[in-house]
Amino acid sequence: MIWKREWKPLLWIVSVFLVLYYLPVGHPRFDNAVLEAFELVKWYAREHVLLCLIPAFFIAGGISMFISQGAVMKYLGAQAKKVVAYGVASVSGTVLAVCSCTVLPLFSGIYRMGAGLGPATTFLYSGPAINVLAIILTARVLGLEMGIARAVGAIIFSIVIGLLMHVIFRKEENDRVDAEMAIPENGDSRKGFQNILFFVSLVGILVFANWGTPAANTGIWAAIYQAKWIVTALFSAGLAVMLVLWFNLAWWKVAVTAVPVVFLGFLYPDQPVLAFAAGMIGLSAFTSTDKGETSDWFSASWEFAKQILPLLLFGVLIAGALLGRPGHEGLIPSAWVEGAVGGNSLWANFFASFAGAFMYFATLTEVPILQGLMGAGMGKGPALALLLAGPALSLPNMLVIRSVLGTIKTGVFIFLVIVMATISGMIFGML
Repeated sequence: MIWKREWKPLLWIVSVFLVLYYLPVGHPRFDNAVLEAFELVKWYAREHVLLCLIPAFFIAGGISMFISQGAVMKYLGAQAKKVVAYGVASVSGTVLAVCSCTVLPLFSGIYRMGAGLGPATTFLYSGPAINVLAIILTARVLGLEMGIARAVGAIIFSIVIGLLMHVIFRKEENDRVDAEMAIPENGDSRKGFQNILFFVSLVGILVFANWGTPAANTGIWAAIYQAKWIVTALFSAGLAVMLVLWFNLAWWKVAVTAVPVVFLGFLYPDQPVLAFAAGMIGLSAFTSTDKGETSDWFSASWEFAKQILPLLLFGVLIAGALLGRPGHEGLIPSAWVEGAVGGNSLWANFFASFAGAFMYFATLTEVPILQGLMGAGMGKGPALALLLAGPALSLPNMLVIRSVLGTIKTGVFIFLVIVMATISGMIFGML
């Protein structure tokens, strides 16, 4: 009978038709939510795709091409020494000023190269949660007590979640390790320090190009902010030299790429992103058309971009429609959130953790948002819960994690983050 075969397509067609038929176009909140969705994805494309994600894709591609699987498994593998693996993964975020989305290519890269599920998820959480700028800003704006609680809580938090993920999925991890042990390693034509300097230059570009505006106009952080593009240019120049000397990229290709970068830098000094974009376009063009290692590097980076970028942009679009940009309204009224996180009850901590897990926070933006919520009556326990759950998770982030780990592992990771954040908030609120 035809209905036994075709009931699913029919159900989809009827469902889509009913949604479109009753679409509340013209209703102020719905119309504003649509506008907020596109405003947020526009802002994300301008502020994060070029400066954050593209360098992160190149780093992830470099991890998969230039770091031996044996090295990853030695320090982060499922059979590595737990103290080393979880220690390295839990403090990695102190040097990476990345958000919950920018960390995804890096997480995907080390996981595919053989990192154990526990250390990989520890890194996934710690990357955006404990970067040093966020901790300092938290302490200065929300108080030293909150800053210390965030730093200590995030490190312990990441290790506990990683260990629980390892224990829960121990059998699958053992099978994965056995399969990876059978994969032959590729030889590396460079010395270890050369690869280290290569990745230092890429991480330096990522970190300093995204160095956030400091709270004060004086001091070391302000000085670094003023010189951020000079430092970024120095790291870029170092990368160019290494590509010629150690990766056999033709010197004239690097020179051709450098000309528009320098020209745009001097012509538009107040718009350094133009020079940055020219550099990334040139790097992509010449590595993609080259032969040998640099071509493989671009191909690996491109694979990460194809997998991650569409899901991220779709997730940001949905997050904008539901919650709007900071300070703006989406489909879910912000008053509901503010009214649900007062005091230090179990519900307030859980709601703060749950809402924070699905909201999107760009690097450092969680602090002023929390400042406003605490001014509206948010308890310090729920505030910490949101700080621990929010920067590490978001709806766009969840979609990508699922494509890497699968539905079950992603669901368990999200559940652990929300539960741990809730418990941490309850304890902090009672102190």
